[in-house]
Amino acid sequence: MHAFLTDVDLFPFHLSLTILIVLSMAETIGYYIHIKPSNLFNHLFPKRLTDSPLINVKFSKLLIFIFLLLNFSVAGYFIQFFIFAKHHSFVPSYYIILPALIIAVFFTVFMIHCLDQVIKPKTLKQNISLIGRLATISSGHARPGSSAQARVRDQFGQLHYVQVEPEFGELEFQTQIIIVRKKQSHYIAQKISKSKDLFK
Repeated sequence: MHAFLTDVDLFPFHLSLTILIVLSMAETIGYYIHIKPSNLFNHLFPKRLTDSPLINVKFSKLLIFIFLLLNFSVAGYFIQFFIFAKHHSFVPSYYIILPALIIAVFFTVFMIHCLDQVIKPKTLKQNISLIGRLATISSGHARPGSSAQARVRDQFGQLHYVQVEPEFGELEFQTQIIIVRKKQSHYIAQKISKSKDLFK
């Protein structure tokens, strides 16, 4: 075991595995203390590289580096042990580094894009405002203190059904209204007069 760990021909792959373990532990511990190495990596590498379509994924880019280290060490060990099984000795590591790196890059690209397909994208919560938008009473009659349902489209074209009540008077079924403000769980609306009908 000692001969295996100290063999100079396996040193690059031992080093890769060691860095992999240290980074994984640091990221795991950092997650709980809110100091993650992945945040440092975003500043170390140029923005042109981190924004590249090749690594434009929905998870931490540090994970790509961890995959690369993992694949590099596995590929290096596999090639060295395959040669050892044939010739009963390891070859100098400088013969193995390039083939191992090529294999590692290929499998890393494959892994990150497979993983990217199954991770849901982060969706930004859009601030939707219905104030000042035109609506139509779609169910019931509304009067002060008693709301009715109205349908209204937001600035993104999404249809919403909301509860509205008038400031004064009554809002009948199919009345065209404009939403003027929000009051707790419902909206306050004003009727659009026939002389200023915005729908015609």
